[in-house]
Amino acid sequence: MVWCSGYKLASAVSNSGGLGLLGAGSMTPDLLEYHITKCKEATGKPFGVNLPLLYSHTEEHLEIILRTGVKIVFTSAGNPAKYTSLLKKSGITVVHVIANKKFAQKAMDAGVDALVAEGFEAGGHDGVEETTTMVLIPLIREIVNLPLLAAGGISSGRAMLAAMALGADGVQIGSLFAASEESSAHINFKKKIIESGDGETALVLKKLVPVRMLKNKFYDKIQQAESRGAERDELSVLLGRGRSRLGIFEGNLDDGELEIGQVSALVKDIKPASEIMKDIISEYNSVRIKISNEENKL
Repeated sequence: MVWCSGYKLASAVSNSGGLGLLGAGSMTPDLLEYHITKCKEATGKPFGVNLPLLYSHTEEHLEIILRTGVKIVFTSAGNPAKYTSLLKKSGITVVHVIANKKFAQKAMDAGVDALVAEGFEAGGHDGVEETTTMVLIPLIREIVNLPLLAAGGISSGRAMLAAMALGADGVQIGSLFAASEESSAHINFKKKIIESGDGETALVLKKLVPVRMLKNKFYDKIQQAESRGAERDELSVLLGRGRSRLGIFEGNLDDGELEIGQVSALVKDIKPASEIMKDIISEYNSVRIKISNEENKL
């Protein structure tokens, strides 16, 4: 959710009954502090910060999180053992994002409070194993007694119910909210999401940092380089700096990195986050009741 989830989106989700998360990955330390402050003003409900651990300013982000009294942190893209104990000593609930059983075990050993199991349908950075959410959730549930959230390929109440039937306790949703009214993404990017169809995203850059993105001119350059066997250094130069900002925040649909999940093919409208939340919960409840009624007829 880089360049998408600022305080407007996070607070709107929290105010609608979910747990809104600020996407710290695209924020400078000062900007993160601003969004935490504004989010506290915009909602009295719980919210959290999603903190990717691969960036150089992680330590500064942590200092701000601790100083401002954030209560929930979702960590990702790094070793949970490095910061989990520090966060928990400050009374912070720590949730870590994983894509396989090996890292689920590492996260449990580090003492996290909950896990997000993210299948490779998800937008942005994914696991190299390309394990789908439908397979990943029961795999992780086999070894985990902690609260487990499903992520990747979820954009409806029906999908939420399916994930919970597989063993999840809840879901984390990104792509659907990236196209919401409160998302800080550029309108060009939002329109690209709702106009996209099936097969228009792909997982690339596996030799560097695996990422799922919409196909565009930049994707074509990456795909051509990988097809001829480009190695990590060449791919890093081709990616450059600020590529996701260029696409998602500035709206350059040709040269930007358009990170989004496969469910972009199912997103057809730009809606308020409150309406998205209402639709998901309503559909979840109606489908659950329908299935229950059909079972009772058997």
